[in-house]
Amino acid sequence: MTTTTLHPGKDGAGVVRRTVLPGGLRVVTESMPTVRSVAVGMWVGIGSRDEAPEHTGASHFLEHLLFKGTPTRDALEISAAIEGIGGEINAFTAKEYTCYYARVLDEDLPLAVDVLADVITSSLIAPEDVEAERGVILEEIAMHDDDPSDVVHEQFSSALYGDTPVGRPILGTVESIKALSRDRIAEYYHRYYLPSHTVVAVAGNVNHEHVVELVATAYQRAGALGGDEQPAEPRLGGEEVPYLSGVTVLDRATEQANLVLGTSAFSRNDDRRFALGVLNAVFGGGMSSRLFQEIREKRGLAYSAYSYTSAYSDTGQFGIYVGCLPPKIDEVLKVARAEVAQLVAHGITEEEIILGKGQMRGGLVLGLEDTGSRMSRLGKSELVHDRLMSVDEVLGRIEAVTLDEIRSVALEILQRPMTLAVVGPYADRDFSSALV
Repeated sequence: MTTTTLHPGKDGAGVVRRTVLPGGLRVVTESMPTVRSVAVGMWVGIGSRDEAPEHTGASHFLEHLLFKGTPTRDALEISAAIEGIGGEINAFTAKEYTCYYARVLDEDLPLAVDVLADVITSSLIAPEDVEAERGVILEEIAMHDDDPSDVVHEQFSSALYGDTPVGRPILGTVESIKALSRDRIAEYYHRYYLPSHTVVAVAGNVNHEHVVELVATAYQRAGALGGDEQPAEPRLGGEEVPYLSGVTVLDRATEQANLVLGTSAFSRNDDRRFALGVLNAVFGGGMSSRLFQEIREKRGLAYSAYSYTSAYSDTGQFGIYVGCLPPKIDEVLKVARAEVAQLVAHGITEEEIILGKGQMRGGLVLGLEDTGSRMSRLGKSELVHDRLMSVDEVLGRIEAVTLDEIRSVALEILQRPMTLAVVGPYADRDFSSALV
């Protein structure tokens, strides 16, 4: 067992420590002595993009099944254990990781660790539970498909990356969920839900040694601790993922048209991500952004208009989303393309870079005011970054962004071939001219 201090903190606050237990299980904590809550997250470094075709949807399926029962607790006992002390317990699946988490009072930390370790290590994956949750997931997919603002983002990713793991939906498809057998799900669970693939991240009013003791005890009780495996390497990327351009239109009799126009962008660990973040804040990151001002405030073309970035280990996205009345889509696309061209040709101003940096700094610091966000930062950093950057270091990287760097990023990203996804009442409509 090895323990290191990742950040020393100040006056006992903000101390981040990391311990590697036998078998490669990692425990990372951050002390927040002025709060009375604790957030515990058990992060498994496996997500939807790791699924083979025969396992499509298995990562998210497991997110449901692990709460259905273990040898010591049934589904009701799992949820009641945490809710009975006023806490919350839940999970989410992403393309590159899955997280099971609880938020409780600091005095209830032992129970939270025990419950989460139990579901992570000892799920029964009973056949009757698989069938029950199959129906629930199919309902979840149907609910997702009823929201065109969700569907258009999924359409965009699929069009951008094609039929590849990163382009497929996290939930899976109706066909893949119906085809998944109990044995295939169990095979996926036992192959990937290993201590070496797991990070236990805890933030709040905690003592690191106490947390390590609780985690070790819970995993030993399940027979899941031991061996000489080392922690899995963080996902630092590889070959750049190829991307496509073109138009995809899903004809729906909706009252509003939804569109995403965008392209591939930088990976999660690319140093240029800070400049892209400032550029995105200026272009479409808020009510004062160029996109919002031009589309909504000046022309009244839409209620919702924004740009966004997302990043994975080996690729990323830059996208423009707008929801508007169907007859207005041509003007919306014209304005969006004009704003992109303006940004490429002239960059941004000194006043705008100050505004963009301020928005990023404030969003970062305000977003880390609670134990849950601090815990998420620890877990994601351990899984997908080569090290944990301090908040001050991140703020410094944002402040160091220059106008020239933003201009370079704009030329690099916004001149790439674009992809357009549209959901709305547009049977046989050709939008290819919007990409010219």
